Amino acid sequence: MALRNRPGIQGASPLLEIGDLRVDLETRIVTRGGERVHLTPNEFKLLVALMRHPGKVLTHNQLLKEVWGAACLQQVHSLRVCMNQLRHKLEPDPTRPKHLQTELGVGYRLCD
Repeated sequence: MALRNRPGIQGASPLLEIGDLRVDLETRIVTRGGERVHLTPNEFKLLVALMRHPGKVLTHNQLLKEVWGAACLQQVHSLRVCMNQLRHKLEPDPTRPKHLQTELGVGYRLCD
């Protein structure tokens, strides 16, 4: 799993990269296989949270706090909807996700 974050290079944007998925944190541009993918602000925040911790399970509460804020910890349905939308935009087969994995009753993990 290749994860790169290049914030120190002059003129370059911080870049998160896993497989063919790239997220430029400065310009907020997401590409998959070189093709640009439009994400909503919450989809972008959710993806960045997962990409910063590749392979690690992030709990529902961790993700809700990171994306929607501490006041929204009871809104697991919003998280599920956002993850479903993200899978449809990023997974080859959203019904059988390879990268955006569910850990039942716990949260989600990003796998390469």
